[in-house]
Amino acid sequence: MDQTIRMAIIGGDARYLDMIKKLNENDNLSMELVGFDQLDQGFAGVKKTNFSGLEVEKLDVVVLPIPGINENGMIDTVFSNDHIQFSEDWFKRLPNHTTIFTGITTPYLEKMIQKTAMHLIPLMNRDDVAIYNSIPTAEGTIMLAIQHTNFTIHQANICVLGFGRVGMSVASRFHALGAKVAVGARNPADIARITELGIQFFHMDDIIAYTGQCDILINTIPAKVVTEPALKELKLNALVIDLASKPGGIDFLYAKKRGIKVIHALGLPGIVAPKTAGEILGNIINQLIITDKK
Repeated sequence: MDQTIRMAIIGGDARYLDMIKKLNENDNLSMELVGFDQLDQGFAGVKKTNFSGLEVEKLDVVVLPIPGINENGMIDTVFSNDHIQFSEDWFKRLPNHTTIFTGITTPYLEKMIQKTAMHLIPLMNRDDVAIYNSIPTAEGTIMLAIQHTNFTIHQANICVLGFGRVGMSVASRFHALGAKVAVGARNPADIARITELGIQFFHMDDIIAYTGQCDILINTIPAKVVTEPALKELKLNALVIDLASKPGGIDFLYAKKRGIKVIHALGLPGIVAPKTAGEILGNIINQLIITDKK
């Protein structure tokens, strides 16, 4: 019985190069790359083809870029000048058992999945991916803090908003560097964990009382939690780093009006550690394929 799993990787950024290398270690995978024509012909020993040349009806797995598919059915192709557009007919040509991986889901992609029987896995929604990615995210945040300030992290007053997977990694690493870290949270369990780590905490309802002390404010909450009243208290030379997914958690217009420097740092793992981020994706996809195909 043929155990070969036929996979198409369509588009992607620098992370995908190391993801492809990691996936290529799986002898049961037969991969084709679309949207990578600017790479050397022999890259990783994997076949490259164009979008129209894919045998869609034979695919078991499709891997889409981290941002998924936009409202026009288009994807990002960092390593190609080709414009790749997915139609409803293209999805209907896929076998019913096909698994589709994407970084994040989008309304267009959800609509296509609803019209077919495919299994969609948004990788960035998974706890394991988020936990692994929190490490390069924290390191990238430290990098930004060093680049965009004229003082040391040691003894700096740093407020971290949210104590999820990213917030925990960010707060603990800045704390280890000698910063005076205060974490804003609401969940009693999170507050207990913050206290156990020896880090100061405050309830998010009291954010205004803490922003005035901040040298660096780091948000991880994907909801607008840093509004005009909190920003009014910030020092004008304070740095704000928003790690939350779009649209972020900061009132960017008011921050700009006050002259506060705000960095909306999206996709840090792919920027500061594409090799690590790609290997994380490759390992997780491999695990899920093996589980799914058993």
